[in-house]
Amino acid sequence: MKTVSIEVRPGEPHEAAAIADVHRVSWLQAYGGIIPHRPLVRMVNRRDETWWRKATRGPATLLVVDVAGTIAGYATLGLSRARALPQEGEIYEIYLRPEYQGLGLGRILFGEAKSLLKSLGCEGLVVWCLEDSELAYNFFLSAGGRDIAEGMEDFGEKYLKKVGLVWK
Repeated sequence: MKTVSIEVRPGEPHEAAAIADVHRVSWLQAYGGIIPHRPLVRMVNRRDETWWRKATRGPATLLVVDVAGTIAGYATLGLSRARALPQEGEIYEIYLRPEYQGLGLGRILFGEAKSLLKSLGCEGLVVWCLEDSELAYNFFLSAGGRDIAEGMEDFGEKYLKKVGLVWK
């Protein structure tokens, strides 16, 4: 029997290309047909290897899930940007390569991100997702999130509703 290692840890600058690739394939898969094509491609292209290298050194925390040496996904987290909500922490993003979805890695990564925010002293957590992204919305609901807020996100050609889910 072969054992496969799964590790959640901070992303490193030398992994920027792999993280950029996860970002590209996961965003195109998650938002294709929801976000208009041109704005989606522009957003994906802005986050190239250089951008991710800087992100590994930035003020937000970047976690990766490493499966046997392959970066299968990432999460970014930090202080909540929603000042009107009492939750102090926020998971800004959590994405997996499509071939690693449905295996429980998202739950592992989400749990580690929540634990890290708590260890940093953040009381409560908020996650925002597009209302039309049923997969993400259902993932966060099944992880115990409560849908308590909404807003709009501008994608140049289209406004889309986003929902805020919270945890105590």
